[in-house]
Amino acid sequence: MRKNFNPIIPTDDDGLVIHEAHIWTEEKYKLVGGYNDIFTRGMRKKWKKLVYVDLFAGPGYCRIIETGRILKSSPMIALSLPLPFDFYIFCDENEKFIDALKRRVDRDHSDKAVHFYVGDCNNGIEDIKKMVPVHKSGETVLTFCFIDPYELNFHFETIKRLTENKLVDVLILQAYFMDLNRNYTNYLNDDNQKISLYLDDEKWREKFKKSAHYPKNFVRFIAESYDEKMRGLNYLNPIRNSIKIPDKNVRLYYLSFYSKHERGQDFYKKVQEYSDEQLTMRL
Repeated sequence: MRKNFNPIIPTDDDGLVIHEAHIWTEEKYKLVGGYNDIFTRGMRKKWKKLVYVDLFAGPGYCRIIETGRILKSSPMIALSLPLPFDFYIFCDENEKFIDALKRRVDRDHSDKAVHFYVGDCNNGIEDIKKMVPVHKSGETVLTFCFIDPYELNFHFETIKRLTENKLVDVLILQAYFMDLNRNYTNYLNDDNQKISLYLDDEKWREKFKKSAHYPKNFVRFIAESYDEKMRGLNYLNPIRNSIKIPDKNVRLYYLSFYSKHERGQDFYKKVQEYSDEQLTMRL
């Protein structure tokens, strides 16, 4: 994978909006970019159309706080592949981010078929789904969806609707340690609907209190509950990386890969071989 494509792509400040992130974000780019590469190379001859969906796309450029260097972020990485996808769908609720991304795409990748959606993907998932080409005889479609929220504000109903009657591999950032541990008391409050929407389960509190994980292992309960919901959509057990702060035993979030086919899992395991042990633990 690394011989063909390096997902860490330094670039210059072009005067447009740039998102700021910490150095461990580079590990995320290695994994999503590496999977993009192996996905398009491995599936190009087997599928008529390959589609990339990025539901929290951002502006396309990222400045690393610790080093100051500017990197292409997930949408621009996906557009820079040696063997590109056939269709790209970029969503973000920040209008300034999408405006900057559009301008970068128009400047550097005007030859690509790119669709944009401004708004909350949870509210606009039906419109986003309509952008994905229809899978039919002679026009087979395979999709890879990257979901990169900074908190647990991605609804399970959204992934259910996006993947319904479609073949979609999913890589999702699950901000369990950054979000769940910090807001444990708030989420146990019956008035807070965030986890109910995340799991699409109004009874999760009752299940948590009856589980062996109560009260100390909130993260494991939510992670296992999410995996169970994904299995209900015919996904296999996930392959995970736990991203952590370098040189510290402080975990930040999971990057969890879900596929309905063992071939997808095999691809992602190959990508994991290039992960940095200082930044990630394989689970």
